[in-house]
Amino acid sequence: MRSKNSLLFSFFLLNLFVSNAQQETLISFEEVLSKVQENNHAIKISEQDFNVARADFNQTNSIFLPNIAVSHTAISTTNPLMAFGSKLNQEILTQADFNPALLNDPDNIKNFATKIEVQQPIFNADGIFMRKAAKAKMDAFELQSDRTKDAMKLEVTKAYMQLQVAYKAVEVLEKAKQAALENKKIAENSFNQGYLQKADILSVEVHVTEVENQLLTTKSNVKNASDYLLFLMNEKNDGTLKPSTQLKAEVNFDVYNQQVSENRADIEAMKNSTEAYNNMYKASKMTYLPKLNAFGSYELYDDTLFGTNAKGYLVGAQLSWNVFEGYKRIGKTQKSRAELDKAEISLEQYKNQSQLDFSKAKRKLKDAENSLNLTSLAVEQSNEALRIRTNRFKEGLEKTSDLLIAETTYLQKQLEYVQTVFNYNFTKAYVEFLIK
Repeated sequence: MRSKNSLLFSFFLLNLFVSNAQQETLISFEEVLSKVQENNHAIKISEQDFNVARADFNQTNSIFLPNIAVSHTAISTTNPLMAFGSKLNQEILTQADFNPALLNDPDNIKNFATKIEVQQPIFNADGIFMRKAAKAKMDAFELQSDRTKDAMKLEVTKAYMQLQVAYKAVEVLEKAKQAALENKKIAENSFNQGYLQKADILSVEVHVTEVENQLLTTKSNVKNASDYLLFLMNEKNDGTLKPSTQLKAEVNFDVYNQQVSENRADIEAMKNSTEAYNNMYKASKMTYLPKLNAFGSYELYDDTLFGTNAKGYLVGAQLSWNVFEGYKRIGKTQKSRAELDKAEISLEQYKNQSQLDFSKAKRKLKDAENSLNLTSLAVEQSNEALRIRTNRFKEGLEKTSDLLIAETTYLQKQLEYVQTVFNYNFTKAYVEFLIK
């Protein structure tokens, strides 16, 4: 019976292990990045911003292309003027229609008119510069969309490394737990032999509990980091992602001879935005010039629906010059000039801020590199100290408190090293993001 229960329990543990293994999905950084670039909401929103700007630019084709309208109008009237005009348009006017009695009190007249109207811009100087402004705005949004993709790549790098850190921390804590449990057995044996006090055993048990609590918290961090990656990829999954590679420091990047590129997408976007304001300012000044437009219409009249008995056309051109609009046009010009000045100042400020961020990031990278070397050395030293104290503790030559301090120190230094590797790698990725 006991053998049967043992078999059932083993089968349950096997199923639980397989279930947990199935919930973890190995994924590489390249796979995450590809899915984010394809499905991420922030990237899609930036692409739609560009589509909106492109649609605004397409609207400016109206300064070159004609405006064509077709209409069909039906009226029934006894209005003297309308009745006479309708007969005239239908080309059915006779000598009898000039009778004053009929002119003043006409019979009901029906008129159906089909009209095709064409308006063709010829010269609109302000429209040309508004088109240039729309083109610059569209280019700015396209570049901003590219920069959004770069920023999202940096965010994916950070999130993926955070997942690597969480898994590495779990690995470190599981080893620390195993070592703590082994030392607990040694302590219990020593206690049973009368070499240790009850307080020493309690201290060891407290240390084991603290490590277990840290391990549980870190496993929660794994799930949080995994959920964030799924959010960036715009995927829903109850499982847990697991990075296919482990976190390691890559000290192979010479940043100190690098500079912020003037061709960086966001800086180019700011330049295009400034150019858009410049063209809008020029457009506001061009409103002082006259406008030349051509127009024409082809008209069909009849006393029946969609009839075409009478035909006629009208062709002409109009030169218009709005000389003065109170102070409205002057105010608009002043406003566009102020907006241009503001855009130029903002561009200069943005470039200076980018250079400042780059300088700070370079110094931070150097600090992270130094910290990486120091924490690596600290891990080695604390590991050696723990090894010595553990051996002495087994021989009854070391206090329990000293051993627990050595275990805690070694654990802390390992976790600090993992965090330092993350800080260095992310700072390096951020510096690269600022450069290009």
